[in-house]
Amino acid sequence: MKISAVIPVYNEAESLELLYGEIQAVGQEHGYEWDVVFVDDGSTDDSWRKIEQLAESDSRVQGVRLRRNFGKAAALSAGFDVAQGEIVFTLDADLQDDPHEIPHFLEVLETGVDVVSGWKKVRHDPWHKVGPSRVFNAMVSTLTGVRLHDHNCGFKCYRREIFEEIDLYGELHRFIPVLAAARGWRVGEVVVQHRAREFGHSKYGVGRIVKGFLDLLTVYFLTGFRQRPQHLLGAAGLICFFSGGALVAGLTAWRVVSHLTPALEPLHLHERAIFYYSLTLLLLGGQLLTAGFLAELMTAHRAREQRSYSIKQHAGGEDASNQKQERGDGN
Repeated sequence: MKISAVIPVYNEAESLELLYGEIQAVGQEHGYEWDVVFVDDGSTDDSWRKIEQLAESDSRVQGVRLRRNFGKAAALSAGFDVAQGEIVFTLDADLQDDPHEIPHFLEVLETGVDVVSGWKKVRHDPWHKVGPSRVFNAMVSTLTGVRLHDHNCGFKCYRREIFEEIDLYGELHRFIPVLAAARGWRVGEVVVQHRAREFGHSKYGVGRIVKGFLDLLTVYFLTGFRQRPQHLLGAAGLICFFSGGALVAGLTAWRVVSHLTPALEPLHLHERAIFYYSLTLLLLGGQLLTAGFLAELMTAHRAREQRSYSIKQHAGGEDASNQKQERGDGN
């Protein structure tokens, strides 16, 4: 079984040779067949020159250089496209992820799971980074049902077939286990050593919290309502529409009664703020229902291009015979 390591690089020239040496040592110690893909995501230092030197010295090293900084998800996608292993690891280039943890990932993978996510149980990061990360992890686990302690950990392990069904864009790389679980792949977790940073500085700031929350909403919609968007948008639309309709009906009845009853002061709807609130609810409900119908049309159109299910294996028929021949047990 061949393993691949896909490593996004952004101004990490000082650590690349050390990281490569550690991966090589692990491969030799355990007899792995391996390759490494360094993806230069628009670095402005000597990172690409270092990658070229490593690729020239070892045929198991590949380099991919992006024209500019496209972000980590795009860099990972570029690496997945050229990685050759049946098992694909992702880890950061800053040496905080320890390649000596690779055997532990493979041990968990052998238990029958398809994705193994690292858990930095003891972190060497400042409190203002650790605190929000823990809150974010709790929110992701609660909303998606994928219970992981550290969704943000970049050290993960996947079966290659997963990337034939999952498209990455934006900053959804941290949600690959969630996207995989939504299609029936099994997700596991392993405690990993988190090393203190030796070179460079963190690429993430306070803005990551806001972006992460917005990405979480996107993933929640994709995993829960991708094939049935009207169930979410339509439900919200109906609530707004019927709430507005009930308010308008109540105000209308109140107005009629006030005009028919001399003892009551006549009600003028345009003088009541609740009347405008009810109209707003009616309009919002109509817009949400319309958006839901449009989303359903787009979903139906895409359904012809992408399967809405994931097949684990076949039994019987021509496909099963082909599988047996590939394994060499077709006699």
